[in-house]
Amino acid sequence: MASPPRCPCFPLLSYIKFHHPRLFSALKTLTSLLSSIVMDSSPAAADTHAADAPPFDPSKPAVPIAYPLKTLDELESRAYFTSFHYPFNRAAVKLGGAAAALPNRPRILVCHDMAGGYTDDRFVQGGDNADAYAIWHWYLIDVFVYFSHNMVTLPPPCWTNTAHSHGVKVLGTFIFEWDEGKEQANKLLSTKESARMYAERLTELAVALGFDGWLLNFEVELDVKQIPNLKEFVSHLSKAMHSSLPGSLVIWYDSVTVDGDLAWQDQLNEKNKAFFDLCDGIFTNYTWKENYPKLSGDVAGDRKFDVYVGIDVFGRNTYGGGQWTTNVALDVIKKSDVSAAIFAPGWVYETKQEPDFQTAQNRWWGLVENSWGTVQKYPKELPFYSNFDQGRGFHVYHDGLQVSSAPWNNISLQSFQPFIEYAEDSAKASIKVSVNLENASYNGGGNITFSGTLDDRASEFTARLFKAELCLGKSPVSFTYSVKSSNNSLLGLALISTSAVEEEKRILLAAPGNALLTTTRFAKHFETVIMPREVTSLGDESGWFMQKSTVDMPGHTLKEIRAICYRSVPSSLEYNATLGDIKITSDGDDSKFPPANSWLIESRFIVWTSAGPDGSKRLSVKLVWKTVDDDDVFDKCNVYVDKMTNAASGGSIEYVGTAAGNAFYVSEMEVVSGVSGVKFTVQPCGGDGGRQKLEDCPFLVLPVEG
Repeated sequence: MASPPRCPCFPLLSYIKFHHPRLFSALKTLTSLLSSIVMDSSPAAADTHAADAPPFDPSKPAVPIAYPLKTLDELESRAYFTSFHYPFNRAAVKLGGAAAALPNRPRILVCHDMAGGYTDDRFVQGGDNADAYAIWHWYLIDVFVYFSHNMVTLPPPCWTNTAHSHGVKVLGTFIFEWDEGKEQANKLLSTKESARMYAERLTELAVALGFDGWLLNFEVELDVKQIPNLKEFVSHLSKAMHSSLPGSLVIWYDSVTVDGDLAWQDQLNEKNKAFFDLCDGIFTNYTWKENYPKLSGDVAGDRKFDVYVGIDVFGRNTYGGGQWTTNVALDVIKKSDVSAAIFAPGWVYETKQEPDFQTAQNRWWGLVENSWGTVQKYPKELPFYSNFDQGRGFHVYHDGLQVSSAPWNNISLQSFQPFIEYAEDSAKASIKVSVNLENASYNGGGNITFSGTLDDRASEFTARLFKAELCLGKSPVSFTYSVKSSNNSLLGLALISTSAVEEEKRILLAAPGNALLTTTRFAKHFETVIMPREVTSLGDESGWFMQKSTVDMPGHTLKEIRAICYRSVPSSLEYNATLGDIKITSDGDDSKFPPANSWLIESRFIVWTSAGPDGSKRLSVKLVWKTVDDDDVFDKCNVYVDKMTNAASGGSIEYVGTAAGNAFYVSEMEVVSGVSGVKFTVQPCGGDGGRQKLEDCPFLVLPVEG
């Protein structure tokens, strides 16, 4: 786990690590020292790397960032809770009740470890790098660990928000390594009281920030006399987390043994089982042999799924070699009927795998799916909405209208991700299916494009969108989706459901067209063909139109949603269509927003500074909002600004950004000379993709200070 720096000497360093751990510890200390000389890695200095950059002061208002704690003193003092950044780092999305308990089957844990952590993702409100690292294959993950080599790694809220949306638990990391780590471990383990106190501090942080537990990595040598206090720490942390947050997890990393030795076992055995027995699982080191997963499962007994067998994607002495053969290890682990822990899937991004990140990422996770299968299903409940946004892009659209042309990244804004299947021979497929971040979107920054050819031999093409577990009640269910197409290209939805007696039924939600011809054409493949109830065009040059169909299947469970591509004119070979978003609702599901006068919006930390001799200024301010009764909570709110002249509108309202929660910090916004007031409008966003009309939204006006 304590991975050496990414460099060509991996094999040598790996050998030293596992055969001469004391020498390896010394090398890591030297590497850390050299790294600190070359570049200050603290979040505040990461952008400038200037020798004279001011030290990071978390108490002062600034662009909100996520950052770790580096000492036990910081943890003990609770100083984090007085930071300006703390309120912004609380996750806005809670984990659904259905995900409170882990499933009783082999699971997949993913440990992120991407370029040391706290890169683009540290900017809580998002950044401007459209090529920022992200994960969007959440349907292949049960548990996500945010890892760095800082002592207390607090997951940036963007990861918690999107993981929770997809039913995935999120853990932070508590790690001791190197000589400094040993000193800190000695302090924590000095007494049982000390061990319990720090366990309670960690619990407090996880609960306050909204993530689900901790990965513990004591990668230091200890005196055997300290082991009872270490057991007390693990036990107390597990009990405190479970009582404060049902469904939370504490997982032990295979490092120090019950003898106090730093000796990686690569399996669950008598050297580390005492720690496993006190918490929710063990993450084994990744240099195991083929029979180790099975041996570990035997030792775990009825807790075999709590054994997470490590795989290092960088391939450092890992079974199967990692990288593009990570699936080799997964196959062995699955056969052994235990769980897997994938370490550092950011390898794809860090090593710039060809031909591009998007393609390589889909291909790599496709290998994981082919080995393990999917582990999450959605939709599970209504309303359900997805605009296929990956939390990064080159523009932002709202209902087909562009509100921003700036590149951006913010994983908090990820929508439900489609289960697009990666095919090794995709180049031979008649239709290429991909999430597209560059073409115009309907909502957000993404869409799904379908492009290729359809001839008489392949007159239809289907592609998986979602694997669902949605019980359909007595009320009809509406499917509404936005489409843009050309060349007589039609796009419908194929639904696969099962009845109470597991009888499968296939339904086609067809595109607009001749009902009789469409029904006749697809009668062999679908029990029911439903024509759209409503077809609405935006009425502009964007080309988007909405298709809405109603399904009435009481007692059925929706299992899969697929896109179906077909042509209206048989003579046309070229196919091009774009799916902008999809919404599934039942009666009464449409978002309801409180009236503007029921909101309270406050401004805090207002700072006006001169921007130049022409009288222009810069404004920094924190906006905080809530409803009067504090009952209405919206996970996302858009923020707009109108720079007014003499109390009148400035002529255009500008999109500022999207908040995941109820606060947004505006930093150094330019206000030109002649503007008398700045009007901020907060637009709540509903779970069905709806947004309150801007004219009905709450707002706050700040007069320009002279």
